[in-house]
Amino acid sequence: MNMAIGNIMDNKPMVNIAPFGMCQSLANPTVAAATSAAMGVLTPQPCMPVIAAPWAPGGQAKISNFPALLDNCKCMCNWGGQISVTMPGAIAPNTSGK
Repeated sequence: MNMAIGNIMDNKPMVNIAPFGMCQSLANPTVAAATSAAMGVLTPQPCMPVIAAPWAPGGQAKISNFPALLDNCKCMCNWGGQISVTMPGAIAPNTSGK
């Protein structure tokens, strides 16, 4: 079975990092606008990560000329959140049809 191995450059929203949860950061313009519209009551909005830098720190091994993505790597969202690996390793897809 072929399983993908990531590197620190696998940091693209909607490709490598799916949206998740609700963003509560007022640095996020959608949260700030919704909070303003709610007269200052914090109004979380759906998460849409904005990533400007690669995962860090990365491993010693190179994958496609970049350090490997390991379970201790972190990725920072521009809105102040920190993304981490919570389930390291690949999960085989269910091919049994069940």
